[in-house]
Amino acid sequence: MSWLVLVVSGVLESVWASALGASAGLSRLTPALIFAVALTGSMGGLAYAMRELPPGTAYAVWVGIGAVLTVLYAMLTGREPVSVLKVLFLTLIVAGVVGLKAVR
Repeated sequence: MSWLVLVVSGVLESVWASALGASAGLSRLTPALIFAVALTGSMGGLAYAMRELPPGTAYAVWVGIGAVLTVLYAMLTGREPVSVLKVLFLTLIVAGVVGLKAVR
């Protein structure tokens, strides 16, 4: 159950990071509210998962999921250019997250 909560928390990290970028310095209400709700859920989920998972592994998985999804979303929406090297490095992050889960 902790791993599932951690994955959802990582997805919420991507949501809050993307909403923060869209909020224009928290001056746009809707993205700012999405940021606040997603941030709260993301941190709460991370804290819950860390009750059973090693903190270093949990944090690395959380950051990895959030970072990969945030960059993918930015590339899909055209806010960030797509490149072979970016895709390669995102793949390496995913491999690292899977590896950390495997050696738990």
